Amino acid sequence: MDVKRVEVAAFQVSGPQVRTRNQDEQQPQTARIGGLWGGFFAEGLAERISTRQPDSLVYGVYSGYESDASGYFDVTAAVAVTAPAPGHETVQVQGGPYLVFEGRGAMPQTVIDTWGRIWSYFEQHPGQRRFATDFEAYTGPDSVAVYIGIVE
Repeated sequence: MDVKRVEVAAFQVSGPQVRTRNQDEQQPQTARIGGLWGGFFAEGLAERISTRQPDSLVYGVYSGYESDASGYFDVTAAVAVTAPAPGHETVQVQGGPYLVFEGRGAMPQTVIDTWGRIWSYFEQHPGQRRFATDFEAYTGPDSVAVYIGIVE
């Protein structure tokens, strides 16, 4: 598995947010992440968030972890901002060490497959995840880089 370690400088994002847990995302009637992204793109929020940094990628930010991969967490569909965007949730992505897992292919299946690789990796390397902020950076129409905060 191709995993690289990087240092990330803290940055701020704004966008709509849902609170969910992995167990709920397995069932169509309780899943919330697909609807979050559907609304984000349908409303053109990547371009409409007023305080957006001009060169921002689109991010999916995971934060507010209740515990670990089994607990509740927040997901924010967002762009990097210069200041909190009115009417949207704002999350401070923590700076520090992250492991990066890259995926390429048709969305959203590529993201789902990449998360499968991440869960498999951390089953083999327990105790490394920070469970503070993690994020997906959409680097192209068919590519994603998922950054997982780690403890060193």
